[in-house]
Amino acid sequence: MYNTVKHNFRTPLNHIIGYCEMLLEEAGDGSGRQFVAELEQIHGLGRRLVATVNDLFDPIKSDAYKTDARLVERELRAPLREIAERARSLQRAAGGPGNDSFVSDSEKIASAARELLRLSLEHFGGVEMELGAVQTPANAPSGTVFFRRPGAPETTEEASKAIESAPTAPGGAILVVDDDSGNRDMLTRRLARLGYEVGEAENGRVALERLRAKKFDLTLLDIQMPEMDGYEALSHLKQDAALRDIPVIVLSASDETEGVARAIGLGAEDYLPKPFEPALLQARIGASLEKKRLRDREVSHLQQIQEEKRRADELLHVILPHDVVAELKQTSAVKPRRCENVGVLFCDIVSFTAYCDKHAPEEIHVRLQALVEAFEGIAAAHGLEKIKTIGDSFMATAGLLAPLAEPAMNCVACGLAMIERARELPPHWQIRVGVHVGPVIAGVVGRRKYQYDVWGDTVNTAARLEHAATAGAVCVTAQTWETVRARCVGAPQGWTEIKGKGEMALHQITALRGTGQP
Repeated sequence: MYNTVKHNFRTPLNHIIGYCEMLLEEAGDGSGRQFVAELEQIHGLGRRLVATVNDLFDPIKSDAYKTDARLVERELRAPLREIAERARSLQRAAGGPGNDSFVSDSEKIASAARELLRLSLEHFGGVEMELGAVQTPANAPSGTVFFRRPGAPETTEEASKAIESAPTAPGGAILVVDDDSGNRDMLTRRLARLGYEVGEAENGRVALERLRAKKFDLTLLDIQMPEMDGYEALSHLKQDAALRDIPVIVLSASDETEGVARAIGLGAEDYLPKPFEPALLQARIGASLEKKRLRDREVSHLQQIQEEKRRADELLHVILPHDVVAELKQTSAVKPRRCENVGVLFCDIVSFTAYCDKHAPEEIHVRLQALVEAFEGIAAAHGLEKIKTIGDSFMATAGLLAPLAEPAMNCVACGLAMIERARELPPHWQIRVGVHVGPVIAGVVGRRKYQYDVWGDTVNTAARLEHAATAGAVCVTAQTWETVRARCVGAPQGWTEIKGKGEMALHQITALRGTGQP
């Protein structure tokens, strides 16, 4: 209850000071200079009332006001009547074309003064006097400011310079959250003049809806509001992963330490009591937005790093087998190993060099790309791991990284499927395939460009068999033929001279029996 009453007193006081400061800024821009002295009087009286209102609710000083009606009259009601009368005078003097905004703001100052008078009667008793002409103290020279906060500018010119020198940041969208329409109006107009895009919300619930519907860079949040107060709104905001990084500056009529600590504890970036110095608010907004921009850049940089890491991982998986990538990332190296009973497949295109001599590079690339992509899919479907391509030659293994029961059969079935697919795709190439099974050595070579490769006699023999194969067939040794003959259709090629191996008994496989594919 105590905080509510104090809040009710400070809200119209905030209107008096805020609208007066806005009028002073407008007058300082060149129009309405004749009203500056009167506005400074109102502004000074408003600042004087800040101290009075604080005393009214001070646990020690408040007793004096409760027991001394003359003190209430002198320190609270008389200044309020003077503010109301001076505001009415400004309205009369400024009345005319082009001054609608000036007249409207002057009326808001007068209305706020009347509202404070009403509250003073409600809480401190007494009889209201008719508003009439108020005499300025005889010893007060023109333009005197009756009360000034320590460090506050003494003149309109100094106030303008303070605002101009306050740190600023380029643009930004700010949400003003306050249940009082006058407070929202003052902040919205002030922020718009500074170049910010401004949105409004009348309570915490509406604020959360606006923040989820539109991107804002900063929230100016009141505390005492209906439906959902500032504390609850702040708590919800900081628990929402999509909103928690939006900085919040609390602007409240309450300046109790407990409230400040609670707001900061819930995640508020800053806290300013109303009424606040415009230059200070501008500086706090600029600092908060700059921090957010730095955080946004940091988040963007981290996302960029993660994206680059993802692309690097994808590239590694394109170059290297999955298990090899996992080992490389874990240990920064790949240990070479000997693997037994591995099937090695080589295939190449018949008369590919002659084809290249007669066709454009773009066409050759498109046709070869389509064929290699088809081969990659076929190899994977048959349990083979692609090792590399060398020109028009395609190399794959079966049982290298994961054991297979019949690597020879997998390779033969894969080779026959490749032959069939090559016939289907334009330009309907013929290919030949060589398959051999045995031990191999596997590892990664190179540093600038990784290459996972296999070596050994098994690899050399498979390559030689591919050269010995006839178009449209898979060439195997007699030993390999014995392991697959029950499921394959083929014919002996006879003894054939193989480079580095001498004569070898070979077989040409042209089809699978029935549906015996693995």
